[in-house]
Order: sequence, then C-alpha cells, then structure tokens
Amino acid sequence: MTPQDSRKNKRHCMIVHAYYPLGETRVEREAQALVSNGYEVDVICLLHITDKAREEVVDGVQVYRQPIRRNKKRGMVGQFLEYIGFFLLAFFKVSRLHQKKKYGTVQAHNLPDFLIFATLWPKLTGARVILDLHDLMPEFYAGSFNRDLSYWAVRLVIWQERISCWFADHVITVTELWRQTLIGRGVPQDKISVVMNAADDNIFSAEVKTLRNGKVAGNGFDLIYHGTITYRYGIDLAIRAVGMVKDQIPNICLTIHGGGEFLAKARELVKELNLEEWVKFSTVFVPTNELPKLIMNADVGIVPYRRNIFTDGILPTKLMEYAALGIPALTIRTPVIEAYFNDEMVQFFEPENVEDLAQNILALHKDRKRLAVLASKIEEFNKRYRWSEIAKGYARLIDSLNKNLK
Repeated sequence: MTPQDSRKNKRHCMIVHAYYPLGETRVEREAQALVSNGYEVDVICLLHITDKAREEVVDGVQVYRQPIRRNKKRGMVGQFLEYIGFFLLAFFKVSRLHQKKKYGTVQAHNLPDFLIFATLWPKLTGARVILDLHDLMPEFYAGSFNRDLSYWAVRLVIWQERISCWFADHVITVTELWRQTLIGRGVPQDKISVVMNAADDNIFSAEVKTLRNGKVAGNGFDLIYHGTITYRYGIDLAIRAVGMVKDQIPNICLTIHGGGEFLAKARELVKELNLEEWVKFSTVFVPTNELPKLIMNADVGIVPYRRNIFTDGILPTKLMEYAALGIPALTIRTPVIEAYFNDEMVQFFEPENVEDLAQNILALHKDRKRLAVLASKIEEFNKRYRWSEIAKGYARLIDSLNKNLK
C-alpha cells in the first residue's frame, strides 16, 4: 500500500456542539494530532457570527459549520432545543459525508452525550464511533442546579449517558477519576481511555518559559485568571480577595481574561467595591497560540473554583497551563487536583473562603522564596503529562479503532 492509499484509509470525522477553531481547544488539538499522523480530518460544528465561510480548511482540517449558534441565555428548554437542532443537522451532514468518504472513525464530543447517535449511519455502515466526554453530564447538571445524583431529572441524564456509552464503540474522558466514575456506572473498563487536557507543549514551550524566567521582577504583584467567567468558577471570590489586600499590596493587579455569563456581574462587583484600579478585564479573543504571551508575566495564577459534585471532578485546563509556564498557582483542594498536584507544587486555599484566599495572596507576596519553590516544583507535572506524548497515545488509539486499517 502506498502512503497515499494509507492516507485515504485514515479518514476521521469529529462532531462538536461548539465553534471551531474558536470553541473547544481539546477538539482542535486532537484534530491536529490526527492530521500530524496522516489522517484526513473533518469537523462538523456550529457557525460563529465571525466565521467568514460555512466550509473551509483550517490548518489542514476540513470544517463544516452548521447554521446554529450557541446561546446560553435560552434557559434549559432553549438549550435542549439547540442541542436537538444541531443533532439533526449533524446527523444528516455526517451521513452524507460518510457515503462519500467512508470514514474509518467518527468521534462525537459532549455536551450533549446523545450527540453520539448522530453517527448512526456511519456506525451501521462500517465506521467505529467514539464518544469523547469532556464533562460528565450528570455531575454537570447536578452541580449547576444544586441537586444530588438521586434527583429524578439527574437520573434521566445518567440514563442518557449510559445508553450513549453503550452505543459508542469506545469512550474517551479527561481524567482517571472520571474514568473510574464511568466504570462505577457500568461502562466496561476496557472500553474507556483517558486523554488528558494537558497544555500543548508546542505552544506553552520552553522558549516561552525562557522569556518568562527572564522577566524583571517589579514592585507590582500580578495575578491572573483566564478562561470561562462563571459563578461556579469563583471569579467573585478572587475579586473580593483583592479588595481585602489592596491596601497591603498597593500595586496588586488581577487580570481576568475570558468571557461567560458571569462577566457582567463580575464587572458590577468590581465597580461596587471601587476596584477598577486593581482589577482589569481582558475580553478580546486571543488565539490559543497567543495565550502564553498574555499570561506568562503573572506572578500567580488563580483557580478559585467553588466546590460541588461537578468541580470536584475537574482538572482545570488553566491550572495545567500555569504549570506548563512555571507560574505559581493558588487553587482549591479537590480529589482530582490533589491526585495530580501536592502542597509543594501549588498553594492550596480553603474553597469559598475569601479571607483564606486573601491571606494566601498576601503570604505569597511576602515570601518570594515560596513563589520560586512553587514555580520549580510545578514543573514535575509537566514531566509526567506532556501533550506531545498524550497526542501520540490518542493517535494510536484512533488507529487501533479504525476498521479501514485492519
């Protein structure tokens, strides 16, 4: 078989209820990992208002955008109808594309889990289908609505997760904790693999870290939070903590970069507490490859999440990105964070305790040696978990599932 014939057999399609490449970094990195390993990759996604074309090639990936846009203000019923609308469009699109291209593998990314059923025709006609669980929907909804897993509506979500995993030929998730949770809910252990969301070491590179290590220490104390701005991620706690220490650290500055449904309330809180001088917002979209330049000069990265059944299972991508750049991090203790980071690698504070967060900020400002230790020790995470190696394992997994390669 010639290399060209081999590439024809390596056809993969991804379906994601998000924008590409603006939406899910995980989808973009997995797609690029497969392109680097000789795959033709198609992505079926949403249409963003800034997208110039419904169909285009982005860094070697063929993108097919469907005329639906995300709107989290629609409420639960509106969100469900949005899911259904995209599901139907994705179902017909992937079915038509498969008739033409004969995919070896098709991968559906949640949320929602039931998006995997859009792959029905490819599955019936020879493709292997994969469900990539970025988040566990039962925990997500239980945490969002302050319910436990026994609540009737959450039990329905568990049921749809179970049948979605049953339908899939293979399931991927992001941490070992969530893998074990799925096994506990009846998914066979040999059917589940972990593909972590570790920072891309091609972007969060040694070159960028060298620039960071060479920065001149000033009198200021720069904190950063980047990512989704939502209540459960505790942005208000970080803002209030800055308000408590600004008189002791006059040149402190907290930069909040990102967007989300809590952005307007966060701005209101800053104005209410008269913190405009010490808290800055950065809401302009920054491509992933430009992100290190935004965050690398921070003295401390903050991950101030509130604890609930959902956040207890999250290994924050931002925390791994701080680790990749050697930025000391302030974070909460959760089972999954403690599975990967210890007290020498990060500074822990008590969840939802603004006073404790403020005292930890003050302590790190006073103890530059502690900051240096944290910056050094957090490197241990990078030695164990590198995206370049995780990507190779992911590509091998897709190869092992691809019937066209048998």
